[in-house]
Amino acid sequence: MNEPTLDDEEDPGSGAAPDPGSGVLRVFGRQLKRFRIRAGIERPDFGDRLGYSVSTIAAYEQGRRVPSPRFIDQADDMLDAGGVLKEMKEEVARAQFPAFFRGAAKLEAEAVELHAYDAHVVKGLLQTEGYARAVFKMWRPLLDEAIIEERIAARLARQSIFTRRPLPHLSFVIEEAALRKRLGGRDVWRGQLEQILLIGQARNVDVQVMPLDREDHAGLAGPFTLMEMKDGRRIAYTEVQSDSRLHTERGRVRELEGTYGSLRAQALTPRESQTLIEKLLGDRST
Repeated sequence: MNEPTLDDEEDPGSGAAPDPGSGVLRVFGRQLKRFRIRAGIERPDFGDRLGYSVSTIAAYEQGRRVPSPRFIDQADDMLDAGGVLKEMKEEVARAQFPAFFRGAAKLEAEAVELHAYDAHVVKGLLQTEGYARAVFKMWRPLLDEAIIEERIAARLARQSIFTRRPLPHLSFVIEEAALRKRLGGRDVWRGQLEQILLIGQARNVDVQVMPLDREDHAGLAGPFTLMEMKDGRRIAYTEVQSDSRLHTERGRVRELEGTYGSLRAQALTPRESQTLIEKLLGDRST
């Protein structure tokens, strides 16, 4: 069965606040306000003690903004909430993602293997802060600045997958055209290429580039991600514009696994890919 979902690689969502449709932000906000009132602390005083503005506290209590884990810990301790607020941290953290990506984000965080092909931009897991900011700022319709910052924080937090224990097996096939796009300007672009080189040196990560001059190409249908879970489940994620899906049926997943195998065979080897990226960085014309 196909479940509608969407990665936040090319579709960060609308310019509205994080969709509270799941109710988790509203529920957290109501609990936060209830504990604050029970403690007899006015909103301005509460904000002063924790170092937040009154408007920020109001936004948290009304479910309009995503509080940080640090704020949740501080609030729980100050209000003597007995761990009630802290227990909601994981669900609240997922609210940083667009509603369509929350399910995929949870799977990604638990995957023991992840393999991705990208054609248009560098995958979010590989992005620097500057590159991610450029991607979100270019999105149309325009995103609010607060949403951009939340999405950047969420994207960077996903990168803990590279150091998680036990180490997952990760591989990426990236189109050379995507690497040549100077999103965010020359400095941001160079920083992004340097980060890809650094990540590709890890023992559990393979980075391969699909060169522009290839006459055979198995990935013309677009980007996708493959994930394997601890229990052996294999899941594929595909996206086209704003229509994205998680695929769990074995036949469809097997097809994309075969496609990915062909892509890796057609792309440059990891060592050749590293050489190409170094060449891009060293080209004075760039």
